[in-house]
Amino acid sequence: MRFRHHVFVCENHRDPSDPRGACGNKGSEAIRAALKAEVARRGLKAQVRVNGAGCLDACAFGPSIVVYPEGVWYGHVSPADVPEIVERHLVGGTPVERLRLPRLEGREPPVS
Repeated sequence: MRFRHHVFVCENHRDPSDPRGACGNKGSEAIRAALKAEVARRGLKAQVRVNGAGCLDACAFGPSIVVYPEGVWYGHVSPADVPEIVERHLVGGTPVERLRLPRLEGREPPVS
């Protein structure tokens, strides 16, 4: 495996009137940028890959991200949460429980 972790950040956009919401309408691009910057700052670029993603079908919980290979889903993430996610999960191996969406793990997320 080339990377120890692969992080996908939903950047899906929908019409603001859509009841499902959309992560891209809630600032997910800033979260991806913050994750990439924090990973680089900590010298983890060879171990952690951060990518923007299309809809992860969890926009109702957005901004949402998923970390592989563990398949840990996070919801309602803000840029302020990024250092904790990197430190505790990507470096320390312990998911950030307060942001975790356990009902999505191990199966397909619900259609939002």
